[in-house]
Amino acid sequence: MKLEITHITRYAYEDSVKDSVNEIRLTPRTNYRQSCYHHAIVTEPVSSLFTYEDFFHNRVHAFTVNKQHRELTIKMVSTVVTHDNDNIPSSEASPYEEKSLRLSDAFQNQYAEYLLPTAYTELTPELKAYADAIPDGDLNMHELLNHICKTIHRDFTYDPMATSVQTTVGEMLQIKRGVCQDYSHFMIAICRDKGIPARYVSGYHFVGDLQGGSADFTQASHAWVECLIPGSGWFGYDPTNNCEVNWRYVKLGHGRDYNDIVPVKGVYRGTGEQELEVFVDVRLIE
Repeated sequence: MKLEITHITRYAYEDSVKDSVNEIRLTPRTNYRQSCYHHAIVTEPVSSLFTYEDFFHNRVHAFTVNKQHRELTIKMVSTVVTHDNDNIPSSEASPYEEKSLRLSDAFQNQYAEYLLPTAYTELTPELKAYADAIPDGDLNMHELLNHICKTIHRDFTYDPMATSVQTTVGEMLQIKRGVCQDYSHFMIAICRDKGIPARYVSGYHFVGDLQGGSADFTQASHAWVECLIPGSGWFGYDPTNNCEVNWRYVKLGHGRDYNDIVPVKGVYRGTGEQELEVFVDVRLIE
């Protein structure tokens, strides 16, 4: 399917600011499941963009606004063609053999960056008990990951007012509520405890046709999880919606957690008072 994405970020400052230094991770990936055919980023005030790839091979645009300004706007427009993932994970190994492989020293060392805890995904005793209650002895990895996804979706309530961008998995477990960022961090923590490499994915989720077919339906950015299944590759799971990633998902990038793939971040000199406005729209254009 062909999707058009518009993402506008606008900062309004109480007083004039200057020397604003920013990083943008808003470039859709081109991979086996999606192809980015058009991509444009413009800023106001107009700035030159410096482009590079970070450690996780995410495309980053950096820019600086040195002159004084009261407002900063960043607009991204992309056209992406997406496909369903027809590569269903399969293995001739038994669940016991798969578990032995993922817990082996060689496998753990190779994917250590996606197995170690982070500030968001630290394994607390309560979280360890939750993970241990999810059986994994009789399931292959694909079945296990769907079971983890289903369990999290069942046990937690989506609530955009319950958490903040700093919420950890331990805090989410206490309140049993959160948003897609929290759901994704929680599944990552469970997977890593079970020796499954897992990474945080930032992107967009098209649901316009699920909202009465309105072409003007406005959507927010989305987050989900990619897990590595030996012999098959990385596969996407969305615990917020209890499903595997399909053509509705547009990937921007991935990292160990949210901190590695913040869509827009920066610093500036001047007043600390600011207002942030974000508009995201994903449209099916073909």
